[in-house]
Amino acid sequence: MQKKLGMVIVNYNDFNMTSRLLKNVRNYKCLDLIVVVDNNSPDDSFEKLKEFESNRITIIKNKFRQYSSGLNVGAKCLIKKVGDCNIIFSNSDIIIKGEEDLKKLSSNINSDVVVVGPTVDEHGTLNRGWHLPSTNQEILFNIPLLSRYFKQKYLPYKEEDYNKDTTYVDVVSGCFFIVDSKFLMDNDYFDETTFLYYEEQIFAMKVKEKNKKELVDNTVTIIHDHSVSIDKSIKRVKKQKILKTSQRYFAKKYLKANKLQMALLYITDYFYRGLLYLRCLIGR
Repeated sequence: MQKKLGMVIVNYNDFNMTSRLLKNVRNYKCLDLIVVVDNNSPDDSFEKLKEFESNRITIIKNKFRQYSSGLNVGAKCLIKKVGDCNIIFSNSDIIIKGEEDLKKLSSNINSDVVVVGPTVDEHGTLNRGWHLPSTNQEILFNIPLLSRYFKQKYLPYKEEDYNKDTTYVDVVSGCFFIVDSKFLMDNDYFDETTFLYYEEQIFAMKVKEKNKKELVDNTVTIIHDHSVSIDKSIKRVKKQKILKTSQRYFAKKYLKANKLQMALLYITDYFYRGLLYLRCLIGR
C-alpha cells in the first residue's frame, strides 16, 4: 500500500506565485492534503489565499517569518489531519510538470532514505544537491574575491555522479523536497533558529547523525521560478549579515567549531561585508 502524501507550501508576501502553484497541484489525486502556511505576510496574501480553502486545501497563518518555522507549522497541521505520511515541502515559486513526478519522488522514501529531492531547474541552471561543508571550508567561503571559487571547489558533486536514475547526496535543495514524517517528528522537526539560510544543511546534519540518507531523483525535474519576494525588502548588506549569522550558528552547534574557527568566521565575514558595502556604494 502506497504511503499517504501531503504537501506544505510556505507563502510570504507572494500570493501570485502561491496561487499559481495551488492551481498547478490542487487536482492531483496523489495528494491527500495541501497545507499553505502564510508566514505573517504584511500584504493581503492570507486573505486572498483563504479563497482556495477546501476539504483538500488548508490555509493557515504563522505568526513568525522564519522559513523553517513555516515548514514546522505546516508539517504539524498535516500530520494531525493525515497521520503518518511523506511530506512535500515547497517554496511558492515552484512549477511541477505532472502528478506522476510527485509519485515517483515519494516512492524513493524508505527505511534508509528519509529525504528526497528532484533535479531543480533554476533558470537553466540545474541544482541537484551538494556536499556538507566543514568548518574550515565555511571559513574559506567568507574570503573576499575567492568565495565563489571555493564554493565551486568543495560543494558540488561531479557531473558523472548524476548519470544514474538516483544519486545519494549530503544535502538536497530546500526549495522543494520530500521528508518522511516519522523521521521529522522523531528528530524535533526543523531548527527554527536560523532565518532564510542553512535550513537544508542543518537538517542534513540530523539525517547524517542518524545514519540515514538523502537522495536526488535525477529522472524528475521541477522548475524553481525564483520569485525571491522576501529579498525585495532586504538590502544586500543586511541579507549578507543574516546569511553569516546563520552560518556561525550552523558551525558552532552542528559542526562543533572551536573558538579559533569561530573567530575566523567573524573576521572573514567582517572583511567580506566591508567589501560588499563598498561595492554597493559605488553601484557595482
